[in-house]
Amino acid sequence: MNTTTIIKTTQVHTQLRCEVCGRKIHGKPNRVIIEKAKLEVCNECSKLGTGFWEEPKPKTMIPTLRATPTPPRIQAKKAPQPPMDTALELVEDFNVKIRQAREKLELSHEELGKRINKKVSLLRKIETGKMTPDNRLATILEHALKIKLIAPAKEEKVPQAKMATAAKRELTLGDLIQLEKKDKEKEDSAGRKPS
Repeated sequence: MNTTTIIKTTQVHTQLRCEVCGRKIHGKPNRVIIEKAKLEVCNECSKLGTGFWEEPKPKTMIPTLRATPTPPRIQAKKAPQPPMDTALELVEDFNVKIRQAREKLELSHEELGKRINKKVSLLRKIETGKMTPDNRLATILEHALKIKLIAPAKEEKVPQAKMATAAKRELTLGDLIQLEKKDKEKEDSAGRKPS
């Protein structure tokens, strides 16, 4: 027994409706222009239109040969700015120096803020010492006020005798604690002596 299946193909016939009145359009729709709009309408509504229009025919694509496809453009990322030298630090009385230099140049907070493109509240906080500027802002202030705010970092002085022992072996955390205790004892004994 040979079973054959018959596949029925049904065409889905969409019924067009008039774009003006909404009635079903039997047959070919009329394409008219009503108030500068191109509409597909029924025979009765086609009387309202001023002119007729035809659907544009699709253009046939002629394949063109390309030598090589162009690769997509990739924008180069900006190279990250090198970090500021960590061996630099702010001078101790930076807030006083900034205030004195600003007053010497007879600038208000607002005028200085406009010059360096920073907020007035930020400048006031820096001048009062509530905030410390980073190295970038410090260099901007240096240029604007013609003062020196950034200096090389101070290295802690280690006695020569201790450096000689440090060269022989590595320094441990215990050694650092002992050094701090000895320094505190020296300070305490110096403070107790009658003068």
